Amino acid sequence: MTLLILGLILFLGMHSVRVFADGWRTRMIERLGPMPWKAIYALISLIGLVLVVWGFGQARLHPTLLYAPPAMLRHLNSLFTLIAFILFAAAYVPSNHFKARLGHPMLLGAKVWAFGHLLAIGFLRDVVLFGAFLAWAIVAYMAAKRRDRKAGVTYPAGTAKGDVITVIAGVIGWAVFAFWLHMALFGVNPMG
Repeated sequence: MTLLILGLILFLGMHSVRVFADGWRTRMIERLGPMPWKAIYALISLIGLVLVVWGFGQARLHPTLLYAPPAMLRHLNSLFTLIAFILFAAAYVPSNHFKARLGHPMLLGAKVWAFGHLLAIGFLRDVVLFGAFLAWAIVAYMAAKRRDRKAGVTYPAGTAKGDVITVIAGVIGWAVFAFWLHMALFGVNPMG
C-alpha cells in the first residue's frame, strides 16, 4: 500500500501544482522554460503512475475487504465508465457541446470513473486509488472553473458533428477498454 500511496502523491500531486501553487508553477516555467518544465512534469507524473500501478498490484496480493457492493453496482459502473469515456473524448474532439458547456470534461470524466469504481469495488486498495482520484478531480474541477471565471474564458460553440464524433470516439474507446484492454492490463474482466 505504501508504493500505491507514494505513487498517488507524486502523480496527483504533480497534477495539482496548478491548483495549489499556480504562482510557483508560473515562476518555474519562466525560469526553466516551457519544454524543460513539461519534461519534469512528465517525468514525475510517469514515475508516480508506475508506482501507482506497481503499488496497486502489490496491494492486490493482500486484499482487505471494506464493503461488499451488490452485483447491480458493478453493472452500473459500466454505464459510469461509458459516460467517463465520452467525457474523456470530449476533452480532445473539437467543437462539441460537452466541452462548450462543461469546460473541463476530462476532469468530470475522472470524477464519474472514480465514483463508479468506488460503488462497484469495496477493497481497501480500490478505495484508496479511486477515492484519491475522485477527491483530486473534484478539487481540480472547482479550481479550473474558478480560473476560467476569473480569466473570462469561453469555450467554442459545439456542433452536432462534434457531438457525434465525441460520442462515437467515447463508445469505441470504452468498448476496446471494457472488452479487451481492462483484462489485458489489470487481469479483471469488467464484463464478466
